[in-house]
Amino acid sequence: MARSSDVLVIIPAHNEEGGILDVVEGVLAVRPAVDYVVVNDGSSDGTGRLCHDNGVNVIDLPTNLGLAGAFRTGMKYADRHGYRFAVQVDADGQHDPSVIPEMRERAIQGANIVLGTRALGEGRRMSMRALGSRLISAVMFLITGKHISDPTCGLRLFDAPIIADFARRSYFSPEPDTIAHLIRRGARVAEVKIPDLQRETGSSYLTLSRSVGYMARVLVSLLVFPRRDTKYDMSVSGGASAVVPAGDAASQGALTSRRRGGARG
Repeated sequence: MARSSDVLVIIPAHNEEGGILDVVEGVLAVRPAVDYVVVNDGSSDGTGRLCHDNGVNVIDLPTNLGLAGAFRTGMKYADRHGYRFAVQVDADGQHDPSVIPEMRERAIQGANIVLGTRALGEGRRMSMRALGSRLISAVMFLITGKHISDPTCGLRLFDAPIIADFARRSYFSPEPDTIAHLIRRGARVAEVKIPDLQRETGSSYLTLSRSVGYMARVLVSLLVFPRRDTKYDMSVSGGASAVVPAGDAASQGALTSRRRGGARG
């Protein structure tokens, strides 16, 4: 696959046949253009078939690995193809990809991680999830000294050194505990305001009970996340900081990619 951009959008998808093509279409409309890959996470519906029938750039996982495993698959793909930035976009249509150029610009200005936030400048509906997000934000501040307005928002950009870390470390996941770990290791974080969109098709995995369980697991993980000695050297100009990993062998593993069309479908 020929790389046509320095940005790769990673779209983990599990049973998202109702909206996956709309999400891909939205990514293709981004200007300047970006590359993308859908990671079909063992879907049991027509997600994979729709992607292949419509020439979508897709990686098919033979079984459901969950968000962390699917996202790491995308980060391995980004690392192997030499992308400078990788952006996580959910497959449920709740992320507006038009903000990706602004996120890229913030990274070029020096941020290693750029987080979408639905909480800057205006109030959000108060819910159990919003309350849990505020609690996670408070714990992250206690741990890192950095205030993250919306730590559970899934729209996130990572630069090349962190892409490489995700590709090699099996305990990394696109969750607040990993973000806090990276901040403690010196990663710079910026936030970009995004619209608070709602899912239009399908149903969310996070029911009330699962939301409470998720928040509890994240809070525990924030407190016990392994302290590894990865350091981020912020002296490198242009926001492309260097990573010096220690004592962690690269995790390889098979990556079966089935693609039709180029990097942008």
